[in-house]
Amino acid sequence: MITPPKFTTLGCRLNAYETEAMKALSEEAGLDNAVIVNTCAVTAEAVRKARQEIRKLRRENPEARIIVTGCAAQTEPETFAAMDEVDTVIGNTEKMQPETWKTMAADFVGETEKVMVDDIMSVTETAGHLIDGFGTRSRAYVQVQNGCDHRCTFCIIPYGRGNSRSVPAGVVVDQIKRLVDKGFNEVVLTGVDLTSWGADLPMTPRLGDLVMRILRLVPDLSRLRISSIDSIEADEALMQAIATEPRLMPHLHLSLQHGDDLILKRMARRHLRDDAIAFCEEARRLRPDMTFGADIIAGFPTETEAHFENSLRLVTECDLTWLHVFPYSKREGTPAAKIPSQVNGSIIKDRAARLRAAGDAQVAKHLAAQIGKTHHILMENAHMGRTEQFTEVHFDAPQTEGNIVTAKITGIRDSQLLA
Repeated sequence: MITPPKFTTLGCRLNAYETEAMKALSEEAGLDNAVIVNTCAVTAEAVRKARQEIRKLRRENPEARIIVTGCAAQTEPETFAAMDEVDTVIGNTEKMQPETWKTMAADFVGETEKVMVDDIMSVTETAGHLIDGFGTRSRAYVQVQNGCDHRCTFCIIPYGRGNSRSVPAGVVVDQIKRLVDKGFNEVVLTGVDLTSWGADLPMTPRLGDLVMRILRLVPDLSRLRISSIDSIEADEALMQAIATEPRLMPHLHLSLQHGDDLILKRMARRHLRDDAIAFCEEARRLRPDMTFGADIIAGFPTETEAHFENSLRLVTECDLTWLHVFPYSKREGTPAAKIPSQVNGSIIKDRAARLRAAGDAQVAKHLAAQIGKTHHILMENAHMGRTEQFTEVHFDAPQTEGNIVTAKITGIRDSQLLA
């Protein structure tokens, strides 16, 4: 029996984006009877979960071909090639190439070499892959950058994604024009290190230049959203866009990682806590309705209670709302894994819980402040949409998916606003 390929995505939004691109590529190639696992390598726990998921998928699909790709496949292909459950391991570059999927479809009997992973550090370009959103007609995601030139001591991702490379602005604008023509009201720019966009392009434009160009050349785009940024790299044009462009959504997710200067230095981050606080104050001065999310790591090696308290205070000092809290997980192959003063696991768990509790309190404060306000809400389905600040809003009366609805906030239920 011929069955279409199944996809499982682990990890970040960019992985989810690339899964959608792989679905299109595998469909065009005519691949069937296959299960594709797009893995994450951000922590040792992420790799463990990938192996666990592969074993489960093999039990559920005994006759299918198991193809493993993504960052964990790129950084440690031998780990997955050694698994009896795995038929083929494909690298992060190879997974986005049509030829790979044509080979998979034509050679389904299994004669293809088991490992198809090249040196990602030799990759110098990122193709602009157009996808039609994530199973929703409300927003679409456009990858404008891949890879990272920085070497934070806790991070394995540069070895899974390669060095930073950018999609040219003209290609990005053309993609967004096509998406708007298809009816999308919101586009999200995605990348591994988004604020490094342009450094490898002629004239070295900055992310703010790209944002301003999109808004100028695609006047019918209702909303533009930026995914995670490194605030220390925010350029003057980006700050100008925050201040002057209402179609740029007032929500930024910041790669902060910690709130203590010594730990930030040991992480090889390029900012200090005062830089983070100053950026948030300036962005909110330029755009008073701005909200922030942030990545924060709990329990980095050598972190004392005093260091951790600085992270905890940063939540309120930057007035962060949406926290992504990562309990530190020792990742072999990173400098941080060699630091002798690793923090006890139970302490890490406790600190992560305290950070999440601080985040929950910030969310509750944000929700309470919205009651009585009017928002422009992009509907993701008949009963749920998101405000400009990405806050979920529930409607009892059904709305049209993909439309932007103007409504007054009347209350709160669980972690959603009511309108």
